[in-house]
Amino acid sequence: MAVPKRKTTKSRSGKRRSHIRINSKNIIEDKKSGEYRLSHHLDLKTGYYKGRQILDPKE
Repeated sequence: MAVPKRKTTKSRSGKRRSHIRINSKNIIEDKKSGEYRLSHHLDLKTGYYKGRQILDPKE
């Protein structure tokens, strides 16, 4: 049976797990409506994306 020769230190295991974390969402305030939405996503309230009307606004 394989057994580790030495104890894994806290710093080494921390380095290994450095990318395992909760990423924050990129939420921005819309310039036209003032609503919060995800960056690079369509605003469902107004139907605009990059200054152009893509969908009919949701009521």
